[in-house]
Amino acid sequence: MLHYPYIPNSNEAVRKEMLDFIGAKSVEEIYSFIPDEVRMKKPLNLPEAFTSEVTLKRHVDGILNQDSTCDENISFLGAGCYNHYVPAICDEINGRSEFLTAYSGDTYADHGKLQAFFEFTSMMGELLNMDVVSFPTYDGGQAASTAIMMSHRINKRTTALVPETMNPNLRSQLDCYCEGMKLVSIKSREDGQLDLSDLKSKLSEDVACVFIQNPAFLGFFEEQCEEIGKLAHSVGAEYIVYADPSSLGVAAAPADYGADIACGDIQPLGIHMSYGGGLGGYLATRQEEQYVMNYPHHLYSIFENSKGQFGYARALPERTSYYVREKAVEYLGTCVGLWAVTAAVYLALMGPDGMKELGENILYKSNYAQKKLSEIKTITFPHKDSHSFMEFVVNFDGTGKTVAEINKELLKHHIFGGYDLSSQMPSMGQSMLVCVTEKTELSEIDAFVEALKKIL
Repeated sequence: MLHYPYIPNSNEAVRKEMLDFIGAKSVEEIYSFIPDEVRMKKPLNLPEAFTSEVTLKRHVDGILNQDSTCDENISFLGAGCYNHYVPAICDEINGRSEFLTAYSGDTYADHGKLQAFFEFTSMMGELLNMDVVSFPTYDGGQAASTAIMMSHRINKRTTALVPETMNPNLRSQLDCYCEGMKLVSIKSREDGQLDLSDLKSKLSEDVACVFIQNPAFLGFFEEQCEEIGKLAHSVGAEYIVYADPSSLGVAAAPADYGADIACGDIQPLGIHMSYGGGLGGYLATRQEEQYVMNYPHHLYSIFENSKGQFGYARALPERTSYYVREKAVEYLGTCVGLWAVTAAVYLALMGPDGMKELGENILYKSNYAQKKLSEIKTITFPHKDSHSFMEFVVNFDGTGKTVAEINKELLKHHIFGGYDLSSQMPSMGQSMLVCVTEKTELSEIDAFVEALKKIL
């Protein structure tokens, strides 16, 4: 058998040594426990082996070159991952080897990275008006799932009330992660706002939490946030708000309208879209024991020793599975420390005024896009009576075309159309979720509108 330089232990002598050590006669014997009906009876459809690195690189580059990117096309896609501008300094700092090659830091051994993590949590706390912020999770979905499980651990209840129009992908994560919890949907009014009468009818002493997205998945601000929080608290439930951090320069922080737990994704904070890789969830609460001791993730603190020297460390590690394994409040997997560093750089660069300008820029361009699109008389805006932030819904039922057909035609104009809602939210008909960020030029919005006029 050939020895492949990219596959360890691939020559015959090493394979025989390994088989002899475990007492097996062949590789086939190892796999014999797999039922015959699920075994593949033919070779994998793989290319011939590459005999040089340059040939392998050329092959992989050929695959990657089939991608069509937002650098080559105008994009109006959002729905949880956004084409924000990434300042060059974010890539410069997170590309440094001391950050890039070591995703986490240990107490007393890595003060530079620990300080960066502490600064991230401090600036996020200021943005969210919360006392305690965790190390980032895999993504916002994991943070949201943990927030719901925290509420269950705090009040021992088993029902979570969530919006019926929440992000379907986020809802899927909650269904999978929140073991033992019953997720009940809250209906919406025609303008998209939560139906408070339906919320009231579903409140009970078994409700662990009321969970909302603000801005909502469909793009608009929920305008009854304070009242929703009061209703949740009236039955002793926790109030959880999933908030986009890019909106918090122009919108009130969740804590300001009664949220007990805030969560969301930090991808908008200087992190490139990366085929699922550029995501990280945040979790924030007040500094109260019932919340702090139910965080499963690392918490970073600053301390002063007897010599007056300052340092940084993980706080209360006995909560985490890193320290007490199965006795932890919840499992903690590998976290995304590199994105904590990146988001810290972004927040430090932007400052409060920069975050305000970011939000204002997005609001202005989103409103401009809706005004321009309203020139097309055959389309409608289902939630026009609510105030959108970065995204908004456009319905094409009156055009006789499906969103899939429209998006296919838009590609010919080098435009990624909005997110097709028709399969996951069929009650909305042929609707797309259009996203406009600060990176979107007014001329690109004009080109989008003109392309739609030709298609329709």
